[in-house]
Amino acid sequence: MTPRFTLDFGSTGALAEADGRLHAPAFARNHEPIWDVIGPWLAQQSGDVLELASGTGQHVAAYAPRAPHLTWWPSDIDNPAHVASIKAWRDFAGAVNVRDPQTIDLMDKDWDMSGPSPGGLTAMLAINLTHISPWPATQNLIAGAGRWLKGGGRLFIYGPFMKDGTHTAPSNAQFDASLRASNAAWGVRDIAALAALGEAAGVPLIEATAMPANNFTLTFERA
Repeated sequence: MTPRFTLDFGSTGALAEADGRLHAPAFARNHEPIWDVIGPWLAQQSGDVLELASGTGQHVAAYAPRAPHLTWWPSDIDNPAHVASIKAWRDFAGAVNVRDPQTIDLMDKDWDMSGPSPGGLTAMLAINLTHISPWPATQNLIAGAGRWLKGGGRLFIYGPFMKDGTHTAPSNAQFDASLRASNAAWGVRDIAALAALGEAAGVPLIEATAMPANNFTLTFERA
């Protein structure tokens, strides 16, 4: 069986509200630092933003009201609990510029979405995806950025990464080992490997921003 990518927050004991909102513990720790990186650039843009693997939907619900001039498109695999949580967080935040979640499985190399046309997205965002998904999901994510981003559009990927084959902290090495023990297809990826994918897809890596807790936000830009 092909390993499913991303965590199922509906079955991990995540706190669930009566309206279906799920809570990812990492959100409280990382959403502000991520916004510090992506927010200033997004403030100068217009158009559509696609979030891949939205999970609980907390990030898009937090970010969309801060950038009401953008249309936000959350997405996830076909997971009813996630879809319900994304919609519930959107409604809770009153984020009228958030569309219904798309069903996107990044294990499909030809993944598609409704709404914006290929080559028309302003930005794509993937938070804590690459290390809890098989490598083809990352390949298809970055290749998809080459298809879906407009000229000058950006792909932001947040998570833990290695640099030149070396973990940036002992805790990341331990985390990587635990991931691979849980699922052999998962693991902390190397920045250089993602940069190579970006070059091949026409979305070169332009910045790797160090983040709290030994994470990075990688910024790719469509040529």
